[in-house]
Parts: sequence; structure tokens; C-alpha cells
Amino acid sequence: MCVVDKNRNKKIKFVDTTLRDGEQTAGIVFANDEKIMIAEMLSDLGIDQLEVGIPAMGGDEKESIRRIANKNLKASIMGWNRAVISDVKHSIDCGVDAVAISISVSDIHIEHKLQTSREWVIEKMMETTEYAKKNGLYVSVNGEDASRADDDFLIEFVKRAQEAGADRFRFCDTVGIMDPFTLKEKIEKIYNATKMDIEMHTHDDFGMATANAVAGVLGGANHVGVTVNGLGERAGNAALEEVIMTLTHVLKYESDIDPRKFKGISEYVSRAAGRELPAWKSIVGDNMFTHESGIHADGALKDPKNYEAFDPSEVGIERKIVIGKHSGKAAIVNRLSDYGIEVSNDEASLILEEVRAKSIRLKRALFDKEIVSIYDDIKSVGSELESKIVI
Repeated sequence: MCVVDKNRNKKIKFVDTTLRDGEQTAGIVFANDEKIMIAEMLSDLGIDQLEVGIPAMGGDEKESIRRIANKNLKASIMGWNRAVISDVKHSIDCGVDAVAISISVSDIHIEHKLQTSREWVIEKMMETTEYAKKNGLYVSVNGEDASRADDDFLIEFVKRAQEAGADRFRFCDTVGIMDPFTLKEKIEKIYNATKMDIEMHTHDDFGMATANAVAGVLGGANHVGVTVNGLGERAGNAALEEVIMTLTHVLKYESDIDPRKFKGISEYVSRAAGRELPAWKSIVGDNMFTHESGIHADGALKDPKNYEAFDPSEVGIERKIVIGKHSGKAAIVNRLSDYGIEVSNDEASLILEEVRAKSIRLKRALFDKEIVSIYDDIKSVGSELESKIVI
């Protein structure tokens, strides 16, 4: 399963790391059974490869990875490793078919974290990659902090990874500092110099993870690393649902991934992570298709395309018109008509006035029963006035 740029016949594959980087979100721990369920849901969705954890951690982590690998899912199963042969041995023991071999490539990390040299980094990467390939594994070589690495060294690193047999290079914007324009140029430079398969792995520290992931694709990357709901270290990663919908709706790529499953996966991961799925979350948040403002609600009622980028059914969500402080008469008339109540323009104005006042008092939108009750009260007062006039 993949997304295809039909203009260039370019296939984009997805690598979901919810169960590795997503679980590295501070305070999140998935139960083993939850990890199995998430892996199954992502595989059924059509995700190409799942990075399911760190085998070298041992214990429950290793056991859950082994269980996922034994499920014979449609997706490739990847274990994350340092550039250390013993880590790869743990991955092999789990039965995964792919490994990520990660090592820092920026001078900042090499000097202050690893306290070593560029030559040592390349040596460790190559010997670990060669070992993994000898054992029949698909290998992604990860350049940690690639966005802050020297371009020439990064290209040398990728070329040496190719020599060692690596299948792709993961470009990691580890601290999320890239902008889409610069990143596109960087990826173009690396791809043109190496013709290597490139995966984007972007973080959201400046709110640009999704934009940067897409920019990388435009620059030549053919794999995208994502997580459900954008979970991940610090501010998170590029969100699976955002990247796929951007590629298919904004860039018009073709896809055989079923977005109707996004909502279910997002809600399950949200509950498993103990992180509420915000109503304002792009693509899968309830507010994506909830309208209150009078102008917007009126426009959506006349034709949803006025204020919706795509139909809510595409991602398993229903449209809602909320009645509250910002509502207009059209929404009032529409909502009451659902209950078989027809109101005049003057009645709708009176009801709207009271709806706005009550919404301010309660500091929320109103329930349908409250709106009907306001209608009943206004009709009752009107009837009393009419009877007094007759008398």
C-alpha cells in the first residue's frame, strides 16, 4: 500500500513509529496488548512499515516486539537500534524483518554527545549495517540530527551507507528546526548526489513537522515517517493522518489507504496513550466539521463545500451545527425543523436573542432540548399576550 504521485509515477511509502517514537512521548506507556492492537490497526490501514520499539530494552519491550513480528502482518516490522551490533542481535532475536540503525551525524552531537569523530561515526554505522545485511535484514540508516549536519559530510555518510548495503537513509530533523523551503533543497541535494531512497523523520518543535515531511517528499524523499496524532518526543512528530490527507487532497496524489479508518485509530491511540484527542485537531478532531458561527453555519447548510475542505465521511466523522453565542437565524430555523417545528423570521430572531444570552450565561453551546424549551417559552408568552388582547 502506498501513495502515488501519478504525474511522476512516484510511490511514497509510510513508516509509522507510533510504537517507538510515539511511546517516547514523556509519560506515555502502551500496554503490550495495546501495542499489538495498534500494530494490527496500522497494518490493516495499509501502512507499509511499522517501527514497533527498541529490542535492546529487553523485557516486556522485547516480548511485545516478538509478538507483533509473529503476527505475520501485511506491514514490514522494524526494530530501532543504535549503531551497535549487539542491538541488532536483539532485533534478530525478535524476528523482525527490518532494522533502523541510528547514529548522530551533526557536529553538535558528535562533539558534545558522542564525544568522538566523524570517522568513528561512519565506521560504526558501516560495520553495524554490514552485520544486519549479512543476516538478511532490510536496513534504514538513520542520521540523527541530520538537519544540523554539514551537507558534504551528510552526503558522504549516505554514500558510505550505500556501500555497506543500506536500503534507505532516514533524514531526521531531530529538534524540529527546519523550514519547508530549506528542507526541500537539502533533500534534493542529497538525493541528486546519491539516488538513495530517503525517509523523512520530522519533529514539530516549531509546528512544521507535517509541512517539512511533505517538503521532503517534494525534494525527492520516497518514505515518510509518521505517528498517529503526531505523538512523539517533545512536541511530537509528523501526524500520519495529516501527511496522508495533505498528499492526497492538496497535492492530488493517489492512495489506496482508507482514511475512513483514521478516526478509529486516532481515538484508540489517544485512549491508550492517556492523551485526549483535541476537538481542534486537524483531520480527525470533531471541530473539523462543527460549525457555530452564523456565517459559517449558514454557508455549510447551503453547501458544505463552502467551509469544508473535504467531506467528513472520508475520515469517519459527522458534520455538526452547534447552536450558541455565535449562531445565526439559519441555524436556529434548521435545528427546530429537525423537530418538526417551523418558525417565522420574527420568531427566529427572538429565539436567537435568548439563545445567545443563555449561551453566555452558561459559557457553552446549547443542547437541543434547551433550544426547544426556549421556543416553547416564547410561544407560550406569545399565546398569553394574544389571549389578553382578545379579552
